[in-house]
Amino acid sequence: MNLAHVHLLLNHFPTIGFGIALGLFLVALIGKNEHLKRAGLVLFFLIAALGIPTYQSGSAALETLCPANQCPPGVSMVTIRAHEDAALYGFALMELTGFVAWLGIWQFRLLSRAPRWNVVAVLLLSILTFAVMARAANVGGGIRHPEIEAAPQAPITTGEPVRGFARGIGQFVTGHTWVWPSCETLHFVGLSMLFTVVLLVDLRILGMAKKLSFAGLYQLLPLGMLGFGMNLVTGMFFFLGAPEQYTKNPVFYWKMVFVVLGAVNVLYFMLLDEPWTVGAETDAPLTAKLVAASAIVVWVGVLFFGHMLPFLGNAF
Repeated sequence: MNLAHVHLLLNHFPTIGFGIALGLFLVALIGKNEHLKRAGLVLFFLIAALGIPTYQSGSAALETLCPANQCPPGVSMVTIRAHEDAALYGFALMELTGFVAWLGIWQFRLLSRAPRWNVVAVLLLSILTFAVMARAANVGGGIRHPEIEAAPQAPITTGEPVRGFARGIGQFVTGHTWVWPSCETLHFVGLSMLFTVVLLVDLRILGMAKKLSFAGLYQLLPLGMLGFGMNLVTGMFFFLGAPEQYTKNPVFYWKMVFVVLGAVNVLYFMLLDEPWTVGAETDAPLTAKLVAASAIVVWVGVLFFGHMLPFLGNAF
């Protein structure tokens, strides 16, 4: 099993999963069922989280399929680049949809419903995202994958690399000396915002700063999500600039696993009632404490594997 297999497995989740989430959301809108709306928002957010490793595994699949731009007979680099660009457009829209859906989940707890603006925005974004992802899947379906066969054919040289929009962004990042350090700065700022909110919320659940209630700290979650969004955008610039630097490093995949776990973890504090029993001077239930402790472990894991990329593995 190689990374091409992983990509072929993961790429079903964004397209099919998004279609299921959109169908559920439409049923909820027609039936005016607020709880189904929230379920749809949760699905949009989870699929957006899975979209991160799905897109990034695509670059690894390309390197497996066409190492050094040498593709097997019948495999078109033009088609691959078209798929890569369509996937990038779909990925960007998917993450935007996931972020707006997350805001709806966050406000649902405060208002007992999803705000009208949020419902409209998620509906429009999800329809557009599904259309773009369907196109990406359709283009990707035209790419043969002899690298997963028992006896792959000998590669042929494709000549000069075909440049698409995604590769153009990568060349912009690496071709201008100010872009990478600027992204590094913003990445650090976003990470600081995210980790500060994680620590404030989770340490309170674990018993520190008892004068604060969970309801008060809940207001800070969008600040943490904004930090995560900054990390995602700047991280994608890094990835597009030097994809092989990450796809050839197993440490990077561990980081992605922890990122997805972190996305799942935050939903506990937004959907379940246990954290909301934590008022001023009260202790959290044991389950809430365990989840809070796991959240700290998960995000420390993201920090660790991110910072260890130059020192572990073999890509940097």
